[in-house]
Amino acid sequence: MNIVCLDMEGVLVPEIWIAFSEASGIPELRRTTRDEPDYDKLMTWRLGILKEHGLGLKEIQDTIAKIDPLPGAKAFLDELRATTQVIILSDTFEEFAKPLMEKLGWPTIFCNSLEVAENGEITGYKMRCGKSKLTTVKALQSIGYDTIASGDSFNDLGMIQASKAGFLFKSTEQIKADHPEIPAFEEFDDLLAAIKAAL
Repeated sequence: MNIVCLDMEGVLVPEIWIAFSEASGIPELRRTTRDEPDYDKLMTWRLGILKEHGLGLKEIQDTIAKIDPLPGAKAFLDELRATTQVIILSDTFEEFAKPLMEKLGWPTIFCNSLEVAENGEITGYKMRCGKSKLTTVKALQSIGYDTIASGDSFNDLGMIQASKAGFLFKSTEQIKADHPEIPAFEEFDDLLAAIKAAL
């Protein structure tokens, strides 16, 4: 019984915060989990910048509506889902993910949720659980699944290392250098072949 756990941003779709940084002209918002391993610190910092600039959920959703999956991502996901069970494990939020899930054919996603005021200001966020990717992989293993995981950032390393097979995909040179034991791929065909070989 196998289940594949995939990160979303940087693996299947472009990084939402980088796209919003470009759309809003605020370069500080380019920071992601590739740059900052502490997610709470990163999100608190982001919310402060949004407040400072008077930006809220609507502005981010307007940017997300224009984002398309990475070239080849939907075909990769379609073939993978025809082969085995797949769950996307993301530190993003339901309020951001929905239009992207539609473009990917509605795969299952486990993510978090935002706290939004009536005026659209993002006032906080609610994490589904601590270390959500690793916690979810361990929970799946506890109910009889072998997990295979792939991601690109610091926050994916736990689920990759805890799985029976794990792969970096479109990761940074630094993360690849720090973890030479994890096979790293840049193309969907190569990642698909590696996952199929691990099934």
